[in-house]
Amino acid sequence: MNHAQLNALGRALRLVGEHGEALGADTPDSRLHEIKADLRRALDLLDESVAAGAPSTRCPEHPQGPVDESAPDLCLLCETRRRAARRSEYHGGGRERTEAAAAATAPSRYGVRADRPQPQQRWLPEAWNGQEWQLCGTPRRDKREAEAYLAAQRRSSRPAMAYRLVHEFTDYEVLRVWGTPLRVDIEPLGNL
Repeated sequence: MNHAQLNALGRALRLVGEHGEALGADTPDSRLHEIKADLRRALDLLDESVAAGAPSTRCPEHPQGPVDESAPDLCLLCETRRRAARRSEYHGGGRERTEAAAAATAPSRYGVRADRPQPQQRWLPEAWNGQEWQLCGTPRRDKREAEAYLAAQRRSSRPAMAYRLVHEFTDYEVLRVWGTPLRVDIEPLGNL
């Protein structure tokens, strides 16, 4: 619907609304014929502005899609997807199961290795802030890049007291420490 059609349709519907408010038991037939003409004009404008046919389903994703009468939204495509999800729940994962998992007599309480996501391997640059280690840059996927970042941090105008590189791979492991982390009291004069 373009802007002109939108404006014309809005005016016609507002006029019909005004007719509805003025309608009463003693409204003459001439006024009813005028209301009928205005309603026809609004319907004609609406027919001109509608480009597509009426939606065949109640699905916002597939309004013109195939119809399944048993689906709550009448959409065959979405209902097929829902049925596949329910079927995989009953059969324990569907077709993706391996032969070894299919041969198992009882499902494992903790799942099988193929079900778990692959661990992420990252290197975390950390700086000592006087109280604790804190992340001082973006975690890196490349160890050399993380070491180069820490070397640049040590050469900066305001370096930290100490830096360390932590390897994260399902667990944390400190790989290397630069400097000596000393605990610094944050209160002046030792909190006297």
